[in-house]
Amino acid sequence: MRDARFDEGRLSRALAGRRILLTGHTGFKGGWLALWLRRLGADITAVALLPSDREPSFFEAAGVADLVDHRVCDIRDEAAFLRTVEDCDPQLVIHLAAQALVRPSYAAPVETLQTNVIGTAVVLEAARRFAQLKGVIVVTSDKCYENRGWPWGYRETDRMGGSDPYSVSKGCAELVVEAYRRSFFREPGSPVLATVRAGNVFGGGDWATDRLVPDIVRAVEAGKPVQIRNPNSVRPWQHVLDPLAGYLMLAAGLVEGDRGLEGGWNFGPDCEAAVDVGTLAGLLETAWGPRGPKFLFGDAGDSPPEARVLRLDSTKARTLLGWRPRLTLEDAVALTVEWYSAALDGNRRLRALSERQIDRYVLGIGQMRPMGTSFDPVFGVAAACA
Repeated sequence: MRDARFDEGRLSRALAGRRILLTGHTGFKGGWLALWLRRLGADITAVALLPSDREPSFFEAAGVADLVDHRVCDIRDEAAFLRTVEDCDPQLVIHLAAQALVRPSYAAPVETLQTNVIGTAVVLEAARRFAQLKGVIVVTSDKCYENRGWPWGYRETDRMGGSDPYSVSKGCAELVVEAYRRSFFREPGSPVLATVRAGNVFGGGDWATDRLVPDIVRAVEAGKPVQIRNPNSVRPWQHVLDPLAGYLMLAAGLVEGDRGLEGGWNFGPDCEAAVDVGTLAGLLETAWGPRGPKFLFGDAGDSPPEARVLRLDSTKARTLLGWRPRLTLEDAVALTVEWYSAALDGNRRLRALSERQIDRYVLGIGQMRPMGTSFDPVFGVAAACA
C-alpha cells in the first residue's frame, strides 16, 4: 500500500449525523459505500431494487439492510420514487442505482437507457424538493467518455460519448446532470451537483455476470476453467475502496458547502494498474494458489465489440481533493481473494471481514496479509497517470 493522504477522522466529522439518501445500496459498490457511511456515523435512507435471488450479493452477505433505512423502489418510476422519498429531508444524495454492465446493455438497451438516463433525471427531480440539500453525487462510469483509443488517460473535460448502449447511457447521464445544474441548481445557495467516474472496480462481494473477477470466482467454486475474453484489452483496474474513498472526500466537501466541487471527477488508478485482462487474470491465479482457476484465453465467439484501451487521468482529484489511490494492484487482488476465499469457505461473518478490510485501508497498512497476522507498513510514492 502507498502512503497516500487519507483522513477518515475528517470524513467522520463532516458526515457523522448527516442525513444521506443513497440509491443502489443493494449493488456491489453501493453496499460497500453503505457500510463505510454507517461506519462514519451517517444517517442513511437507502433506495434500490432487491438483488437477484439467483446469485449471492454483498448486500446479503454483509447484512446491509440492517445498517440503513432500507426501501425498495424502481428509479424509473418517478411517481413511485417520489412517494418513497417524500418523508426524507437529506443533506446529501448519492446516486448509484444503475444498470452497471456493458454486455447486458446489448440484450436490453432500452432498459439500460431507462435506468441510467431517465432514472438519473428522476433522482435529480426529487432532489429539487429537498429543502436542506447541500449536494448531489451521481456515480457514472469511466465509459462515459467518447473512447478514441488514446494511450493516455481521459480527463474530465473530454467529450462524452460511447459506441454501446451502456457507455451511451452513462454519457447521457452526465449530460442530464449538467442540464439540471444549469437549469435548476445555478443560484447561489443551491445544492452542488457533482459526478464521479471510476475505473474497472473489483473487490469482495461482486457477483455480477460477465465480469472478470466474479466469473473467476464462480469457476473456482465449480472447479471449472473460465473463458477470458479479450485478454489484451487494457482497463484501469482498482479495488472498490479506492474510488469510494474519493467519493467520501467529495461528499464531505459538499456537505460543508464547498461550491468549487461541482462538475465531473475521475477517481481512477495509477498508471501501473491499467493493465490488460490477461495480466490481471494471472495475478488472480497466483493469489488463489493451488485452488486457483484454469483459463481459456480467447473470445467465445458471441462477444459484442469492446474498446481495447481505456485509462483515466485523475489529476483533478489529486490536486484539488488530495485524493490518491492507496492500493497497489497486488494489494487489491489480495484483498479480493481473501474476501471470496472466506465466502466460498462458508464464513458467515463477511460484514466483519469487510469492516476489517476498511480498517486496514484507512490505517494505511502495507501488503494486505490475511486477518490475524502481523503487519509492517510499506510506503511508496503514487505517480500521476499522464
